[in-house]
Amino acid sequence: MIREEAIQETRYVQEFCEKLGVQCFTKKVKVIELAKKEKKGTEETGREVRYSFFEEVLLLTNSNKIATAHNNNDKVETIIMNILRGSSLTGLKGIEAKRDNKFIRPLIETERHEIEDYCKENNLEPKYDKSNEENIYTRNKVRNVVIPYIKEEFNPNINKTINRLSEIATEEDEYLNKITEQIFNEIRVGATIGRPLFEEVLQNNQIILDLKNFNQLELVIKRRIILYTINMVLGHTNGIEKVNIDDIIKLCANNIGNKYLLPIKEIKILVKNRKIFFIPNIELP
Repeated sequence: MIREEAIQETRYVQEFCEKLGVQCFTKKVKVIELAKKEKKGTEETGREVRYSFFEEVLLLTNSNKIATAHNNNDKVETIIMNILRGSSLTGLKGIEAKRDNKFIRPLIETERHEIEDYCKENNLEPKYDKSNEENIYTRNKVRNVVIPYIKEEFNPNINKTINRLSEIATEEDEYLNKITEQIFNEIRVGATIGRPLFEEVLQNNQIILDLKNFNQLELVIKRRIILYTINMVLGHTNGIEKVNIDDIIKLCANNIGNKYLLPIKEIKILVKNRKIFFIPNIELP
C-alpha cells in the first residue's frame, strides 16, 4: 500500500493467475505506518510482512516450499550491501538458492535482462515498480548508482566477479559450518543420545556448553559456536551483532563468579560452575 498502482497491479496478477488456473493469495498492509510504529525501516518492514504472509500461505495450502523470484542481480546487490555494512563470510554468500530447506530461488542464477528478454519474446506484459527508480532506499542506490559506477570506472564484469566471490564464500562457509557443528556436539553438556536437539531445548529450556573446552577454541570457531547455539535455542540470531558475540567471549574468558549477559531480550547467557548456559527468556510451548 505504498503505491497507488499496486491496486491495479494486484488485479492484473489475479486475472493472470485465473487464466492459468493458479490459486492467488493477496494481502494489504500499510507498511509505512507499520514501519513508523515499530521504528524500523520501510524496506525491512516490507520484507518482514512479505515473508510472514508467505508462511501463512504455506500453512494454508499445506505446502513445504516457498519459491521467490529473486534473480542474479538481486544476489549481487545484496552482497555489495552486505560488504558496505561490514559483513561476515556468511554475508558474502548473498541470496542462496535454497535456505532452511523451505525457501527456494529458482531464478537466482538468471540475470534480470534475461528475464526481460524472455518477457519480450513471449509477448508478456510484466508490471514495473516505479519505486525502483527512487534512490531513497539502500538497494536502489546500489542498483542505480553504485553498480553502474563500478561498471564504468572499474570493472564492466562486476556481476561475474561478485558471483565468483559468492561461490568461494559459500564453499568456505559450508566447510566451517561442518566444523562448527562437530565441535558444538563435542563441547555440549548433558546431550541425550538419539533425542532431537529441539526436544531437549523444550524440555530443559536451555543449552549448556563446557566452559574450559570453549575457551580453548580458536576465536573464529568461538564466534560461530555462539551463533550456532543461539540459533538452536531461538531459531534465529536476529539482533545479535559482533559486539554482542565479543562480549560473550570476554564473559567466558573472565569467568569470575556467576555472571550473565542479555545480548538481546530473548536470551540470557550465564557462566556458572564452569559451564555456559544459553537460556531463552521466552515462554516455550
